[in-house]
Amino acid sequence: MTQATHRARASRTLAAEPSSGITGSGTGDDAVPWSRAQLKELSDNELLAKVRALPRDSELRAAACEILVERYAKLVRSCVRQYRGSPEPTEDLMQVGYVGLLKAINNYDPEVGDSLSAYAQPCVSGEIKRHFRDKRWQIHVRRSAQELLLELRKANEELTQQLGRAPAEDELAERLGVSQDDMLEARQADLVFSTYSLDAPLSDRDDPALLADILGDDDPGVSHTIDMEAVNAHWDELPEREQRILVMRFYGNLTQTEIGERLGISQMHVSRLLARALAHLRNRLLDPAEPCDSPAAV
Repeated sequence: MTQATHRARASRTLAAEPSSGITGSGTGDDAVPWSRAQLKELSDNELLAKVRALPRDSELRAAACEILVERYAKLVRSCVRQYRGSPEPTEDLMQVGYVGLLKAINNYDPEVGDSLSAYAQPCVSGEIKRHFRDKRWQIHVRRSAQELLLELRKANEELTQQLGRAPAEDELAERLGVSQDDMLEARQADLVFSTYSLDAPLSDRDDPALLADILGDDDPGVSHTIDMEAVNAHWDELPEREQRILVMRFYGNLTQTEIGERLGISQMHVSRLLARALAHLRNRLLDPAEPCDSPAAV
């Protein structure tokens, strides 16, 4: 069990309610016992007001936080769904997401203008991304692929200096004494372990593309990074030929014409397959089945 999971479960654990009800600290209404049923009748804003007003060790504050977590659990599920198919158990990712949600609840300032759901969504997504970054080299990829990836990067630098250009995939494979399938697996490992800026070019050839151009504009409130762990979660949904095209295009730095020559198809056909693969990944990453901006119907 991960440290983040332990932290999440500890954060969500509340002290047992005394028979007389839940009380806060101080004077006024917060000094009067509250039942859980009474707290549930409060609006989100009323619960958030208690979270802001009460000390962090207050039992009433903890109960208000737990009710808000229950109401916004659908937001966490929607964010976790983006990583469906990853090696990480869904329940573990849910616990990590709850950590981000609790941070959002504790730090939310209604005077900023955003709704709690708009503020919480990037907090939840960011917590999940940090979790994947912390576990980057623990994700289930064969050790041989991890080692080959390191050798591949070194060979790429050496051949680039020797040839005065970026080496082709077959040249790299020959240099390393491995098959094209081994090369593909190493490239897939790179997809798992890399995080790219939305403004970083994916190629420096004749038709450069930005990850932001491919995946579309992100919510302005969300961190401008896309973790490729999320891409990897949906990688196996693509046909093998489309996987190879993506690898050759964005990791082999080949043009569409060069890819077509290697696969024996036209440049236009490559363009259509590339567009279809990228559209699929974009839809899976940025258009979840349920929106993250509404806690309704939890």
